[in-house]
Amino acid sequence: MKRLIFSILLCANFYGTSQDLFTLSGTVFENQGNETLIGANIIIDELKTGTISNEYGFYSITLTKGVYEFTISNVGCLTIKETIILDKDIIRDFTLLEATEALEEVLIETNIESLNIRTPQMSVNSLTASSIKQIPVVFGEADVIKAITLLPGVSSGGEGAAGFNVRGGAADQNLILLDEATIFNSSHLFGLFSVFNPDAIKSLKLYKGGVPAKYGGRVASVLDIYQKEGNKNEFKANGGVGLVASRLLLEGPLKKGVGSFLLGGRATYAHLFLPLFDVNNIAYFYDLNSKLSYKLNKKNSIYLSAYFGRDVFNVSNSFENTYGNTVVNFRLNHLFNDKLFSNLSLIYSDYYYGLNLNFVGFEWNSGIQNMNIKYDFNQYINNRYKLEYGLHSTYYRFNPGVIGPNRSDSGINTEALTNKFAFENAIYLDIKHQLSERLTVSYGSRLSSFLRLGQKELNLYENNQAVGYNTDLQLYEEINPIGSESSTTNKVIKSFLNLEPRLAISYKLDDNTSLKTSYNRMTQYLHLISNTSSPTPLDVWTPSGKYIQPQILDQIAIGYFKRYNKYDLEIESFYKKTKNRIDYIDGANLIANKAIEQVLLNGQSRAYGFELLFRKNKGRFKGWFAYTLSKSEQQTKGLNASDPGINNGNWYNTPYDKTHDISITSSYDLSDKWKLNANFIYQTGQPTTYPNGQYEYNNLIVSTFESRNSSRLDAYHRFDISGTYTPKKNKDKQWKGEWVFSIYNLYNRKNTQSLNFRENQDTGQNEALKLSLFGAIGAVSYNFKF
Repeated sequence: MKRLIFSILLCANFYGTSQDLFTLSGTVFENQGNETLIGANIIIDELKTGTISNEYGFYSITLTKGVYEFTISNVGCLTIKETIILDKDIIRDFTLLEATEALEEVLIETNIESLNIRTPQMSVNSLTASSIKQIPVVFGEADVIKAITLLPGVSSGGEGAAGFNVRGGAADQNLILLDEATIFNSSHLFGLFSVFNPDAIKSLKLYKGGVPAKYGGRVASVLDIYQKEGNKNEFKANGGVGLVASRLLLEGPLKKGVGSFLLGGRATYAHLFLPLFDVNNIAYFYDLNSKLSYKLNKKNSIYLSAYFGRDVFNVSNSFENTYGNTVVNFRLNHLFNDKLFSNLSLIYSDYYYGLNLNFVGFEWNSGIQNMNIKYDFNQYINNRYKLEYGLHSTYYRFNPGVIGPNRSDSGINTEALTNKFAFENAIYLDIKHQLSERLTVSYGSRLSSFLRLGQKELNLYENNQAVGYNTDLQLYEEINPIGSESSTTNKVIKSFLNLEPRLAISYKLDDNTSLKTSYNRMTQYLHLISNTSSPTPLDVWTPSGKYIQPQILDQIAIGYFKRYNKYDLEIESFYKKTKNRIDYIDGANLIANKAIEQVLLNGQSRAYGFELLFRKNKGRFKGWFAYTLSKSEQQTKGLNASDPGINNGNWYNTPYDKTHDISITSSYDLSDKWKLNANFIYQTGQPTTYPNGQYEYNNLIVSTFESRNSSRLDAYHRFDISGTYTPKKNKDKQWKGEWVFSIYNLYNRKNTQSLNFRENQDTGQNEALKLSLFGAIGAVSYNFKF
């Protein structure tokens, strides 16, 4: 990699030696330096070229000596123009003012759009916090995860389902980052809310394909979220009060113009009223966001951010479930010179799951912790070359579960499943290269390694085979180990090394039209052990090792992108295939399983589809139409030629296969006081497996089942509306407020969450029992800021 970087630098320096080159660099801020802006555009109009600010607002562009007019813009801010005489290296910070309500029509101009058209990055969607807050959701609480499921290629497992699925992938195949720290469970209350406080969000970007080389560890998508830094000049507060939850965000300067703090919190309180209705159950969550930022000098800035969240679910004091995420991240930004920017991150992340079963007298605790160091560099060679490179190293500790007594008379003995340990390391290089006025490419690679470390007890099997096929019973069964081995954590018991190339190409047909294509390979070394269609807190993460291979994905995509004044059109088609996707034998026990390898079968999955996004960005009426036509399948062959595998070795639908997925999202500015919002969702029903017969064996009724996931639940659809009322503003008053009225599932559709079968005790006949979570739900909330 060093030789490759040297060759590129040599070529790039040769490119610029024939003329005098000077660099303009600096930071782009919003509202008098309150927040740095991610993805702000800095454009030279006459050259039709430019650059974009990075995750910390830094930009750099190198040009020949001359006088240039620069256009600086960002979505939701007023565009500014500035003429600069570039006859020496210049450091210049820009400040963009937030567009006032009277100026909401001021958006990105045509020359800015042409840069986005030329950028090779595709299969990416961004949402602002203001857009997320406008989308009607259950109980009226703005929700990041529910918002991104309205985008093409993204779906959910239904109402009350945790996580999200991208292009037919599983929820555990999504890398979710909050200020660069990994979030292992993105949901509160089993999927009713997300863990992200929309008031604290600065930017959100979802990568579905063409993923840059700096990201790795998951094979479906990357959801990259950054928190606000806090106001460096004055104290501000905002929040909201709803029917089931409230939130408050405080921010202000540590030292005016130099440092800032941010502190936010959310909590639900509906459970406080349940005793009034003689309900002994409890379900609530709370979370805290915090961030400190401080500029040490012109070249160094530090950040300390943290998140803590907990969910508590209690049923009549006999069953209590507690789970949540904790993350802490320290970052140091250093500017070596006007062309080389670096960020060093030290990150701790923890996901905890606890269960108390008071009626039987035992408790269960499990979780996953990791410590991560990242050192990333942005190097701006000239206006045609930009390098991104760095190294990442992560240490994992997996606690599959510890069972013990929670009272003295329980009779339960303490028992711990074997802890597992691993190291994941990576180095990467990404090159963004403008070859010509029309052709721009991004190419690079990520070299990842995974070291499975020693543990107290590791089962050994004959021929390393933990699962066998019983030809008499015609079913898979667990194989008893022939022994075990123990080793210390400083010993590597299994290692993996994978090269993950990335490529993206953009060809500009004209200033408003381009064709793009991308290819990426990604490797995932962690697996979520779950046999449900969406994650639950009870699911356990496990690392690759002697009996579980890492998942390896190859994805290609091609797209057409067009901008028409007020409208955007994006059309993409994709195909991806994943090796080593695990599935489970029939009747697999996944909870507190000491030898999880005994119930796993190795397979492969594939997904392909077509995505369309048509968006209107300007005017009183705005919104988008998203449509996805796709197929997601899995194939799990037998251990050898003598056994059938799952579904006789044929391809079968994954639980996330949704043939048709339609989302319509709209907003209308009715007046200065009223804004109306609505969205409609339609999805093909979720695949499922039904019983197709039964027989009697030893006086027991045994059910037989059809091929795996060969049937479907009913189609899912609903229509949501909301209205935001903003009272007449008084410029002399610091307090500003708005009322939000919403109805979720307006026409009271009873969408099927699950379908179970049982014997009717009165008639003796078998019957199906349909479970639906929500009908129509109205909500009202009040948002404020001062």
